[in-house]
Amino acid sequence: MSRQTGGVDALDTRIFDLLVEDARQSVTALAQRLRVARSTVQERIRRLERGGVVAGYTVRLGPAATGRRVTAHVAVTVDPKRSDHVQQTLRKIDGVRTLHTVSGPFDLIAVVAAETTAEIDSVLDRIGGISGVERTTSAIVLTTKFDR
Repeated sequence: MSRQTGGVDALDTRIFDLLVEDARQSVTALAQRLRVARSTVQERIRRLERGGVVAGYTVRLGPAATGRRVTAHVAVTVDPKRSDHVQQTLRKIDGVRTLHTVSGPFDLIAVVAAETTAEIDSVLDRIGGISGVERTTSAIVLTTKFDR
């Protein structure tokens, strides 16, 4: 974040673009690619982390690890009075990997993952049985073309 504006500047943007590309790059490698001092990159990364621009680092599993997993996107319509209850209950279901609130005809999108379609079916039954869930619509992911 630039000192002048308190926001993100062009160098910051280039740094987090490179980190998104490969978060395992060393600070030295980043500095070389950006043609700036290593200490500059290190300080910028610290500021991006402190400012909440970089919230963390993660591992994305490749097809060798996830190729046998079945994923479904589940659109959920919720009774507004029961929304907090539904969200807290979904948080407790192991197969629910991610939960988004969304605009449009549905209230939530849950990303569900399991080893088999039978397990997905079981998770879908659990979701549908939550008090306050009015309707669900599911889509099984066939292939992922890219994942940034």
